[in-house]
Amino acid sequence: MSSNSDKPKVVIICGATGIGKTAVGMDLSERFGGEIIGADSMQVYRQMDIGTAKPTPAERRRVVHHMVDVANPDEDFDAVRFSKQARAAIAEIIQRGRMPFVVGGTGLYIKALLHGLFQSKPVDPAIRNRLQQEAAENGSGALYERLKKIDPDTAGRLHPNDAFRIIRALETVESTGRAISNLHQEHGFAEDPYNALKIGLQMDRRELYERIDRRVDLMIAAGLVEEVKQLLERGYHAQLKSMQSIGYRHMVEFIQDKLPWDECLRTLMRDTRRFAKRQYTWFGADPQINW
Repeated sequence: MSSNSDKPKVVIICGATGIGKTAVGMDLSERFGGEIIGADSMQVYRQMDIGTAKPTPAERRRVVHHMVDVANPDEDFDAVRFSKQARAAIAEIIQRGRMPFVVGGTGLYIKALLHGLFQSKPVDPAIRNRLQQEAAENGSGALYERLKKIDPDTAGRLHPNDAFRIIRALETVESTGRAISNLHQEHGFAEDPYNALKIGLQMDRRELYERIDRRVDLMIAAGLVEEVKQLLERGYHAQLKSMQSIGYRHMVEFIQDKLPWDECLRTLMRDTRRFAKRQYTWFGADPQINW
């Protein structure tokens, strides 16, 4: 933990997808009288349960979970909103004499919670609308290639299909004349409101990838295809930020006959493994994590 013992204490459990963060967080919360703050950018969305590996109702009865099911799939939700709501939940947990356990694999959300995040001025809606129209007509890949030229640092952290964040980065450049990566660096993430103990989970990379493949099979068996069909039927279209996430965009492409089933599964497993690798890189750069 940090040296300032007067600050509120929080425990961070982080690591790659599929590594077992939920189970460890549950065990520690029960042992030390804690409650869980979910740090997962997808588990915040209601009606998206299977593809997000959301804690089950039984698990949520065992340990109180916060920051799960707090937004609809078509709502804007980002690290700034997460930080604000999670900090409020932590204050309530501590006030009740409980221990907050922040459990999840979304590194930016954890960073925003612990150190704050740069907040830009509102963007001209006309710029955003134009970029969204370009993405709809030409695909997010074209915008991604543009971003690689003007802000390669940000592009290197994004998936070419992540239209929401690609547009966010491009509109920042057009509105401010500066790359969002430079603005973040200037901000410095200097806030330090907590005495935080960071615990990172790791295992043999090959074993983790095997776990990821099995997890995909379990999600399919649990009804992931039907979950995505129901989301589409409720009007949550494929271009939403939430629907562009791993698993959901793959199922949409299969449902819309853009991808055969075998290829859908292959790319889903591949992209999940790649995502885990990016998480390892992100968390591996944090010297405060105890592995």
